[in-house]
Amino acid sequence: MGRAFEFRKERKFKRWGNMARVFTRLAKEITMAAKSGGTDPDNNPRLRALISNARSENMPKDNIERAIKRAIEKDHSDYKEVVYEGYGPHGIAFLVETATDNTTRTVANIRSYFNKFGGSLGTSGSVEFMFERKCVFKLKANDIDLEELELELIDYGAEEVFPDEDCIVIYGAFESYGTIQKFIEERGYDMISGSFERIPTVDMKILPDDQKVELEKLIERFENDDDVQNVYHTMAS
Repeated sequence: MGRAFEFRKERKFKRWGNMARVFTRLAKEITMAAKSGGTDPDNNPRLRALISNARSENMPKDNIERAIKRAIEKDHSDYKEVVYEGYGPHGIAFLVETATDNTTRTVANIRSYFNKFGGSLGTSGSVEFMFERKCVFKLKANDIDLEELELELIDYGAEEVFPDEDCIVIYGAFESYGTIQKFIEERGYDMISGSFERIPTVDMKILPDDQKVELEKLIERFENDDDVQNVYHTMAS
């Protein structure tokens, strides 16, 4: 197993605790995808994948349709994707992905969270080099031959394929998102989700329990912000 598997095992994709936050995050992603690639899922692979993600989270159909509609509403504010980088306490690097219609508000909030916990907001590129962006897909297992699937996927840019509970996880290069999604759809596999993640390329730091609690409070503060989509860091769980 490679780094992606270890990262997944380490992080275990802590779920957002509040359903409303899950739906808000997904709605923003759906709106941005529809804005950039069109509102027809048949002609917009990224939008198709996000709709699958939303359904897997039990997001109501009406919410999905409203998020798509916002992309063509003239009075709707555009969301901008902005990534913030910095260091939390105890030398832990953070990379925070946001989707915001007010960057002044968002950067002020992100800076205040870092400062409150003795960290600091960094400049662009200050920690991004510590993370590698990957595409990741989850499929329903459905008696899939894992070895055969992995062999086929190599030619489409997949780097790691492994089982995880009741699904199969596929990691690939960032730029392979489209080819892997096309392979999955053409083969008729049941896709649960398709997304992007950032995996640390450095060894994750193991901290004493008291320091870990402090970092977890900072992570929670980030995740409770409505503008924040994803939080990545270099602390071992």
